[in-house]
Amino acid sequence: MDHARRQRSVLGPTCYRSAASLRPWQVRERRFRSAPLGRRGLDPQEMGEFLDRVAGDLAAVYDALARSRRETERVKDALRRWQSEQARARNERGYGR
Repeated sequence: MDHARRQRSVLGPTCYRSAASLRPWQVRERRFRSAPLGRRGLDPQEMGEFLDRVAGDLAAVYDALARSRRETERVKDALRRWQSEQARARNERGYGR
């Protein structure tokens, strides 16, 4: 295991509860406790909490991506308009000679 990955593991299994966004390595390294004695599988409440967090972080990422795409389109449109205006101005100067 590389040094950076070892360092992250030191944070422990509950670091996904931090205020920062969930990181991919946190999802990959997350481990859940077994269900209480007499039950099989993982603790349903802990799984639900973690999945809610993952869903929330993914929703935030998708919202940010959508905003970024809208901004990119706005900037591209503005650049196209500016380029058209510049081309028109060059053509008018060239014909006026």
